[in-house]
Parts: sequence; structure tokens; C-alpha cells
Amino acid sequence: MQADLNVILPEIILSLYAMGALLAAVYTTKDKAAGLITWATSAVFVLLGVWIMATVGDEDVTAFNGMYIDDGFARFAKVVILFSAAAVLVMGQEYMARRGILKFEYPVLVTLAVVGMMVMVSAGDLIMLYMGLELQSLALYVVASLRRDSVKSTEAGLKYFVLGALSSGLLLYGASLIYGFSGTTLFSGIIGAAGEGYTPIGLLLGLVFMLSGLAFKVSAVPFHMWTPDVYEGAPTPITAFFATAPKVAAMGLFARVVYDAFGGVVGDWQQILACLSVLSMFLGAIAAIGQTNIKRLMAYSSIAHMGYALMGLAAGTELGVQAMLIYMAIYVTMNIGTFAFILTMERDGAPVVDIASLNMYSRQQPGRAFAVLILMFSLAGVPPLVGFFGKLYVLRAAYDGGLAWLAVAGVVASVIGAFYYLRIVFYMYFGSEGSTLETGRSPVLWTLLMGSAAIMVLGMINLFGIEAAAASAAMTLVQ
Repeated sequence: MQADLNVILPEIILSLYAMGALLAAVYTTKDKAAGLITWATSAVFVLLGVWIMATVGDEDVTAFNGMYIDDGFARFAKVVILFSAAAVLVMGQEYMARRGILKFEYPVLVTLAVVGMMVMVSAGDLIMLYMGLELQSLALYVVASLRRDSVKSTEAGLKYFVLGALSSGLLLYGASLIYGFSGTTLFSGIIGAAGEGYTPIGLLLGLVFMLSGLAFKVSAVPFHMWTPDVYEGAPTPITAFFATAPKVAAMGLFARVVYDAFGGVVGDWQQILACLSVLSMFLGAIAAIGQTNIKRLMAYSSIAHMGYALMGLAAGTELGVQAMLIYMAIYVTMNIGTFAFILTMERDGAPVVDIASLNMYSRQQPGRAFAVLILMFSLAGVPPLVGFFGKLYVLRAAYDGGLAWLAVAGVVASVIGAFYYLRIVFYMYFGSEGSTLETGRSPVLWTLLMGSAAIMVLGMINLFGIEAAAASAAMTLVQ
């Protein structure tokens, strides 16, 4: 038992911290506690991320009779989740405080959501999978509607909750079928039942239902309908959170299920993932063209990018998992920088989300406009920026995995999607004269915007070592 508790020590620390922060906030001045707890939570996330990075070379271990897996794959995903959550908390603190919506419950709920995400990527059992998924989801339902005086925020939370409950039902029904036909909830037992030459049809039906539930969590088409409304309605810092850490966790869980539980029947789930991938890429690319709200545009952008990440998983190879991990790390970095810029878009103290408001922004803030240009080019996959290498990895993985048609579709979708990223650049540099945006001076937002843009350029050299780390992580999952 002691050995099991040592394995899940990061999750225990975060859980105890969340409960301690909640108690501390209740017995102090709540307005002052909110900002302090937000910064403290970010610091805890960073320290835990550094600690997990220091254990990357450790051996792979399991806990609670295989229900929890601590391997290189889980550690890679946890580091990305923790660092991205820390960045989002820090960059949204001032924005929420000025609008009176920075409550002490916010960082506590984010902490509990992160605990759920860490459990998700380490799940080795259907019960552990569902426990982590629901812990994350329940916390996110609340933060989506954190702005109680806003109809849009309340609507976002309600839509997310109703559709999330539907996806949980699909996932649970699939899990019950899998348990019924395999006789176990452990992934290590399911892979034996699914890879004995003949796979029971009930087991495959269970897999389809589970993948449908997980597709909702990554905003894959046709389970994407909640994404634009929730992204638009939720406060911008919370939208930034939705677009980063939960996506990494859900994609990590996706990989865990298909490789650890159904790694022996790649051909059966490969076609499902390929279909989800191509639909997501094209809907995200085409639907974003007509958007005028930058948050809704980023929602459709997120749908398209999840399609590219699923392309890596659909390859069914170790290279595919490595490509997915590299893609998600790059995607999170690009989104943190982009949302840091969106948080600075204000006029008369009110947030602005209309893309046309960026007209001739380069004359007003040439440095920031250039940083946004780099991020938009990287999101579009323009070489030689880091975003291009992310797409190159998943395209190569799909081609090597025998899915050349999917790689071609990915290239076509990328060309279509480049339009709406380049349109933002066009507005900033060649748009018509109009009312200007306020030039916020937040050093945190300025640092994150410039830092992420610098990473897109400097990372061209060796991707900051992510390639080797992702390869090692993929090796532990695909054995």
C-alpha cells in the first residue's frame, strides 16, 4: 500500500493542496485570498512539473493492481498539463480581478480538474479512467459558468454540462459492454480478450461508444457542437484553459485506451480515428472562415488541430504516438501565446473579440503585431516555424502507417485553414483605418505572448528536445 501511495504522490499533493487552499480561503478575506491562491497554485503546478521532469528516466511502475500506470507517456503528458495550467492561471489573474470574477474557488477548481487530468493519462483501468474524467469534467462545468451575471457564461456552462452528461453516458455504456465481453476492467486484461484472433462484436461496439465519449472531450467532429458556444460564452482566461490542458489530457486518454486496451486490434479502431480526424480537420478549417468573433474562430481552430493530432494516433504506430505528443506540446504553446494576446484586446476597459478591431494594429503596436503574425503563421503550419514541424510529424506518421489518403487530406485542410489565420494578419497590417484598441501594459501577458512567439522561431533548431522526450514516451506506450 505504501508503494502504491508513493506512485500517486503528485496527485495526493495536489489534492491536499486544493483542500488546504479551500479551507485557508474560507477563513481569510476572500478577495485578497483569490489572487494569492491563484499565484500559489501556479507555483505548485510548476514545481510539480519540474519534479515529474526529474523522474522521466525512472522505470515504469503500476499501482493498485494495474489500475494506475506511471510511465514515460504519462509523465510527458502530465508535464505539459501542469505547465500549461500554470501559464493560463497566471495570465488570466489580472483580467479576472479587474472584472470582479476572480473568486478563490477558481484556482481550487482548476487544481481539482488538473488532478483529474493527471489520473486520466495514467489510467490503466476503466474505473480509474471514468473517475479521472469526471473529476476533470465536473470542475470544468463550474468554471465555464463562473461569471454568474452573464447570460452567455451561464449558457456556456449549461450546454457544456448537458452535452458532457451525454458523452459520459456513451462512455459508460461502452465501458459496460467492454467489461461484459472481456470480464475485466483492466486494460491489460481487455487487450488479451480483444487480441485473440476473433474479437467479439460486443467488444467492438463498446470500443465505438467509448471512442464517441472521448471524441466529445477533444472536440472531434461530430461531437464538437459544444465547443464554439462554450469558448465564446466562458470568460476568456477560462476559454484559454479549455483550449490547452484538458485537450492534452483527453488526447492522452485516447491514446491510453486504444493502445493499452485495444492495441491488438489496430485495424478496427484505426478507421474510426481516421474518420474523426478528416471530419475534424475539414469542418474546423471551413467553418472558421466566416467567423468574426476571435474566440469562436479559436474554437474551430481547436477542432481542426485535434483532427491533426488524431491523425497521429490513427497511424497506429510508435511514430504516430510520438507525433501526437509533439503536436500537442506545440499546439498548447501556440494557444497560450494567442490567448495572451486576446486578453489584451480591450477598448474603453471592455474586452473586444471582433477580428475587425485589429485593423492596422501593426501601426499601434508593431512588436506585438509581429509576435501575433508569428503565432498565426505557426498555427497555419507555415514553414519554417515550429507549427510546421508539428504538422509534418503527424503527416509523416500517417503516411508511414499506410494512411497516405489521410495525409493528403491533412495537407488540403491545412491550406484551407491558412485563410482565416492569414486574414488576422491582413487586418493587422493592411486593414482599413478605424478605432484603435487600448494598449494594455500587463507584463505577464506581454511575456507570454513574446515568449511563445520566440519559441515558434527558436524551436526550429531542435524543438527544445521535445522530439527525444516524445519518442521515449511513445516507446513506453507502444510495446
